[in-house]
Amino acid sequence: MSATGPAKAFLLAAGLGTRLRPLTDATPKCLIPIGGRPLLHWWLEVCARLGVREVLLNTHHLAEQVRAFVRARVGGPRIVLFHEDALLGSAGTLVANKSFVAGERDFWIFYADTLIGGDLAGLSVLHRARGADLTLGLFRSPNPSSGGVVELADDGRVLSFEEKPPAPKSDMVAAGAYVAGPALLDVLPPGPGDLSRDVYPKLMSKAYGAVLEPVIDLGTPESYARAREEWPRFGLER
Repeated sequence: MSATGPAKAFLLAAGLGTRLRPLTDATPKCLIPIGGRPLLHWWLEVCARLGVREVLLNTHHLAEQVRAFVRARVGGPRIVLFHEDALLGSAGTLVANKSFVAGERDFWIFYADTLIGGDLAGLSVLHRARGADLTLGLFRSPNPSSGGVVELADDGRVLSFEEKPPAPKSDMVAAGAYVAGPALLDVLPPGPGDLSRDVYPKLMSKAYGAVLEPVIDLGTPESYARAREEWPRFGLER
């Protein structure tokens, strides 16, 4: 991965992980182990390789465990913790922290419950080359109706984005990794909200996408078991 690109990242990690219970009854989803390390460890390693200097990490469920992990961590990037007494939703987290990326040319948005081994640095290169408002990392899903479904033109332009449609127009789904510019901040709803439902569709006139492989959404016990088995091919341990 290249060490050029956005200097700041939102790492959205406050979810309850209800589909992974009972594992997440005692462990926050972002700290479930993959390859002998918490998932959050791998995401921070990815951020460091990308040249990210500062990460805003939101907390909610079993937040003290996340705070303890951050206190014990050695090395960059710098982590800013933002606690949500009540979950704000992905858009609400950004609404409450607009100042974190004020003045930035662009910034990352990562969903911490996804394991990604693709060329994230290339996503940033595409974003800047196209002058995009939003650039989406994508993967081909066997069950696209469970995520944000994207239609992509040959030149990488996003033709449509639809969250969990009953009749998907393609098998290409948002992977939980995005590069966004200031235009995203301008279309955030007031208060709590969801980025995929309330924000991303408003940016489609200047949105691009690129396929990242491999990708696993760690939302179910089955996908978590697959991630634990296949994680070496993600190239995270270096």
